[in-house]
Amino acid sequence: MATAQQMKATARPQVGKGAARAVRRTGQVPGVIYGDKKPPLPISLDAVEVNKRIFAGHFLTTVYEIELDGEKHRVIPRAYQLDPVKDKPVHVDFQRLGVGATVRVHVPVRFVNHDASPGLKRGGTLNIVRHTVEFFCPAESIPEYITADLTGMEIAHSLHISSVKLPEGVRPVIRDRDFTIATVVSSSGYLEEQAAAKAKAEAEATGAAAPAEGAAAAPAEGAASAEGAAPAAASEAKGKKE
Repeated sequence: MATAQQMKATARPQVGKGAARAVRRTGQVPGVIYGDKKPPLPISLDAVEVNKRIFAGHFLTTVYEIELDGEKHRVIPRAYQLDPVKDKPVHVDFQRLGVGATVRVHVPVRFVNHDASPGLKRGGTLNIVRHTVEFFCPAESIPEYITADLTGMEIAHSLHISSVKLPEGVRPVIRDRDFTIATVVSSSGYLEEQAAAKAKAEAEATGAAAPAEGAAAAPAEGAASAEGAAPAAASEAKGKKE
């Protein structure tokens, strides 16, 4: 079971754009806790701490316990907004998590065993179709990432979600097809090498067939010459007789 991260917050008595700007001027980030059939709860959090957690990664797949006025709220971040100029958080939304809750989250894909892929060894390129995959997960066991094994992958082969071993209780949101996560594609150098090899093979095949064709044609040409020689000999004999 994943351990929830701890955060502290203070109640935000007023809401609205003006109130939110006032919160930001004090070095805080406005936020809200919602869900679990309870009324929304406006809060404010330390801007430095929120900024650090967002840019540390996995923020939207981490469960937190937010302490507010002595009470702890078990939540997961669902969205955040960054200032377009300063690139700092200006608002965060948290969803409450009840007991046994299931959440819908995007989980990163980690690719392993590149050296065990024959296609990559021959110069192929890994084309990542999905860097993250959306899953339904138990809130207590959200995976940090899923592992995609490239062992045995050849050029033009694809890796599908069915080939990935998922943790217990984790299931893809997309269920109607075995979708692709990555493929191994030919590099330009490999394509040129294959084209050159094909051209060489075709040239060798053509060169081997040429003598046989020439041998078959020779008698026909020779026969034509003999036929041409007969009238010439007859003409010569006629001249002698005269």
